[in-house]
Amino acid sequence: MRRLGPPALAVAVLSALVLATSGLAAAPAFAQGARTERFDNGFTVIVRENPLAPVVALSLFVKVGTRWEQPASAGISNFLHALMVKGTTKRSGSQLAEEIAAMGGKISAAGDIDYSEIKCSALARFWRPLLGLTAELALEPAMSAGEVDGERDWLLSRVQRRRDNAPSRAFDELYAALYGPHPYAIVSLGTPASLPRIDHAALVAHYRAYYRPGRMVLTVSGQVAADEVVAEARRLFGGMPAGAGAQDPVLPAPAPAGRRIVIQQPAQQTQILVGALAPSLDHADHGAVKVLSTVLGGGMAGRLFAELRDKKGLAYTATSFYEPVREPGALVLYLGTAPENAAKAEEALRQEIDRIRREAVGAEELRRAKNYLLGRYEMDRRTNDRQAWYLGFYTVEGVSPDYAARYRRAVEAVTAADVLRVAQTYLASLTSVVLEPPPAR
Repeated sequence: MRRLGPPALAVAVLSALVLATSGLAAAPAFAQGARTERFDNGFTVIVRENPLAPVVALSLFVKVGTRWEQPASAGISNFLHALMVKGTTKRSGSQLAEEIAAMGGKISAAGDIDYSEIKCSALARFWRPLLGLTAELALEPAMSAGEVDGERDWLLSRVQRRRDNAPSRAFDELYAALYGPHPYAIVSLGTPASLPRIDHAALVAHYRAYYRPGRMVLTVSGQVAADEVVAEARRLFGGMPAGAGAQDPVLPAPAPAGRRIVIQQPAQQTQILVGALAPSLDHADHGAVKVLSTVLGGGMAGRLFAELRDKKGLAYTATSFYEPVREPGALVLYLGTAPENAAKAEEALRQEIDRIRREAVGAEELRRAKNYLLGRYEMDRRTNDRQAWYLGFYTVEGVSPDYAARYRRAVEAVTAADVLRVAQTYLASLTSVVLEPPPAR
């Protein structure tokens, strides 16, 4: 799951309030089951049949991403996938894009935190050629040395734009301070120092080390027949030699800074972020921390939005989110405010943190938070694209196939005492980043 940036957070803040106040809709019929096959070479394919819409979505997940990088190689997984989509040994990037567009579809590839992904979608009747092109891109990438410098320059420009964007930089600085020596501190795009070190040979070696069938998961959701998709996937990927590939490293423990960091950068607003380490995806406290985050920042009914934005007018954006991943996640509280209101807004945020750690939430607030949280979860899984993503994400993260049902049960079982307990546990040691415009001269 990509780390949420400011645009995604804004969407979360403005989500329909009806999800927080209504009953929960039943999961879509096609979300009830999927067929999973693991080939002899270790390659995994998961197919979910959805007869309701004439479209299909494919995601090819590979267990390689930021978690396998060092500061010196930061961004290599994303760099690799930016190069891969430039073409295969049979087709140029433009030819590939044109063929998929003719199917009414699209394709993309990127490196993420716990995985990398090639994803595509098209009209369902083209599922076979779409899968063929996905396999071609994954197994026969051109990886032209002549394309490397141009892709590096493009990535460096993206890194600079991200650094120039005040909210994005604030988030990156917070993750660096929260995780310390752990690779989750690394920016997935890479850095101005790391990207120039990554040459064609390094990219080819990275590809060969991690593109192994035992590290790959293909997920398909749409108007397809599972038997046919599995058979075609076996034809395309089943002959890959298993091979040992790269070993997963032993990761250093996160070392949160536990302090307040102030950064000055030209900006219209002051960014205030307060974060703490939180449970991993499959931790017993995951559901309770999700509810805690929703009580604080679950849309317009969340405390930060209602108290700091609506009642006190201290922030333009006020939200909270908790991003679960394979290793420890992060619980982040975020305010975007006018510079003249920054001190008051930061103090008000601290007061809300103290309150949630001191007082149990009421029954109605707890019910609303659960409805909002689970309602958005079900809404997010409506499309084939998201269904394919969830199937692959849960698999590469190593949780069991029944995770979605377990997650729902865990959230429904959360009590006010649970929210108070996890607030006292996970909001005890905080790291803050304040990014503010420099003082006027």
